[in-house]
Amino acid sequence: MNPDDLKKRFKVFALRIIKLSKSLPNDLIGNTIGKQIIRSGTSPGANYRAACLGKSDKDFLNKLKIVEEELDETSYWLELIIEAELVNPDLLEDLINENNELFKIIVSSITTMKRKINSKKEN
Repeated sequence: MNPDDLKKRFKVFALRIIKLSKSLPNDLIGNTIGKQIIRSGTSPGANYRAACLGKSDKDFLNKLKIVEEELDETSYWLELIIEAELVNPDLLEDLINENNELFKIIVSSITTMKRKINSKKEN
């Protein structure tokens, strides 16, 4: 997958998170969790775009680690939404799967970049 495809995928993911937040109950719990998941679920796309503009391999790597953290946090909020029974779990299955797939892609990219940086140190 090339960077432009991944940018688009992150944007679609962010839009799905926004739609999810709109479906949460309009009460203290729904509003609080909604704000949290909007922050964590829209952040990976913005941070990935920033990573693509990284000034160096280390800069790229550090920004990818932020993407990883935000995806992990989004996973937490999705779990909480299900366990608090705020949304039917069946409705979140695809979104959870996409979060997990994006997480795996980023972890793989981090691993690859670490290898690249380490091989440069050895040369």
